[in-house]
Amino acid sequence: MSGARPHPWEAIYPPGLDWGAEIKTGTLTDMLDAAIAAYGDRPAFEFNDQRMSFAEFGASVARCAAGLARLGAGPGRSVALYLPNLPYHPIAFFAALRTGARVVHLSPLDPVRALRRKMEDSEARILITTNLALLMPNAAQLFSDKIAEHLVVGAADAWGTPAHIPLAPMPEGAIAFADLDGPAPPAWPHITADDIAVLQYTGGTTGLPRAAMLTHGNLTAAVSIYNAWLAGTGRAAQRGDKIIGVLPYFHIYALTNVLLLGIDNGVEQLLRLRFDVETTLRDISEKRATNFPGVPTMWIALANHPDIEKYDLSSLRSIGSGGAPLPQDIAERLEQLTGHRLGGGWGMTETSPAGTSLLPGQRYTASLIGVPLPGIEMDIVALDDPRRVLAPGERGEIRIKGPNVTKGYWKRPEENEKAFVDGWFLTGDIGTMDESGQFFLVDRKKDMIISGGFNVYPTMIENAIYEHPAVAEVIVIGVPDAYRGQAAKAFIVLREGAAPFTIEALRDFLADKLGRHELPTALEFRPSLPRTPVGKLSKRDLIEQENSKTPAGASAPA
Repeated sequence: MSGARPHPWEAIYPPGLDWGAEIKTGTLTDMLDAAIAAYGDRPAFEFNDQRMSFAEFGASVARCAAGLARLGAGPGRSVALYLPNLPYHPIAFFAALRTGARVVHLSPLDPVRALRRKMEDSEARILITTNLALLMPNAAQLFSDKIAEHLVVGAADAWGTPAHIPLAPMPEGAIAFADLDGPAPPAWPHITADDIAVLQYTGGTTGLPRAAMLTHGNLTAAVSIYNAWLAGTGRAAQRGDKIIGVLPYFHIYALTNVLLLGIDNGVEQLLRLRFDVETTLRDISEKRATNFPGVPTMWIALANHPDIEKYDLSSLRSIGSGGAPLPQDIAERLEQLTGHRLGGGWGMTETSPAGTSLLPGQRYTASLIGVPLPGIEMDIVALDDPRRVLAPGERGEIRIKGPNVTKGYWKRPEENEKAFVDGWFLTGDIGTMDESGQFFLVDRKKDMIISGGFNVYPTMIENAIYEHPAVAEVIVIGVPDAYRGQAAKAFIVLREGAAPFTIEALRDFLADKLGRHELPTALEFRPSLPRTPVGKLSKRDLIEQENSKTPAGASAPA
């Protein structure tokens, strides 16, 4: 029966790891207070060689919170952060929470139309940004259009931002971040674990973004879950740990796995505005970083650096990659260089993002996402009946339950009705579970291609194409086909020096790897593929491009 213990994956948990470990929930403000008390003199952040201790960080948060409270931030209000990885982000994040407000994360790569939509939907009236030229025009537009009642601007060069990054003047009427100060209220608002901490917008291939309501309890539970997993696998945080914080903190993965875990465990965070191979290698070899979570593009760039073997990478204790498949030869090269196997797993914005992980030392294979983390229950249910649990090996929708799972989507009651069944969250991911309790991800439900009446899963096609020695990166999407309804089209970036090939040659290569109905009917080579703000390959732009040029019912090009 679904949900009954012991769960099958518990039998393959390594010794010392307990699925039933206590998962603590609370508030993020209490978590911060405990960290300041425990790690006061330790460095919390380093940015451009300037360090900030936990005590200094706490004082900055208190000053900012007092200033935000004077602007009206408080319970029932939203504060929007339009910030890259500058120290302003963690300060403003915890300051907004201290007032009892909700944090709304805006992506620095969003166009102004998307920013406006999220500001209006979240009811945020305070916007916090920085004077980087990339962000200032959009923020100023939102302010002048009165979408933002208050605009707070942090001076990026106050933190020693490199001179080659262009800055912009602060709009008239905006408030300098340094001026957010004032007397603290007699008492800060009472916050509970059930209060919303973050409205985290999630994207999709179609439709408008929607905000997952992540409570203080969801996020503290996720931190506790990760801590239980790391401690149970012999990888608990140690004094002196340093983590490279180059993945954007406005994204749920870095928010939880870098910022919040770092705060809770007293880990120094090396804040980085953008990824740079040389900087990352120096962070490891000279600053002795111990942890580096990245995405495949970062790891590929590092592995291909001509002088990487000259750098001392011995300080690393853990490395991880996520967001897209990583070529096996790159993974093996990195293991040889660092002595560590790249970890991986699965999670969602809606799960804060704790979900599954590969077992320690386990080699990644196509579609394997690992076992559920402590305190998390998962199963596979029928696509046509989300209450019917499927047997091991059967393909269906992945369902999840745990204290880390969102309470629902902000102002989307109809979507919440569809997303939850008997306390379980329906992920929209298609997968299987084997007899041992390991999960395999086949594809996103909404990305499924229906070709000639057959279900075709782009991820399966992508995994097969990645086996081609000439392929560096690939995205597969469905395009209109007059005969089949839809057919698969592959967009490919070739490895350096590799020659292009025909669609016929690709189909011949895939003939023993995929069914005939799964073989792509179209192929396009590109110098690069679109990406999300965190570096994941993004299908949305390609789908929009194809939809705009291919009339409904037209044949897909071959």
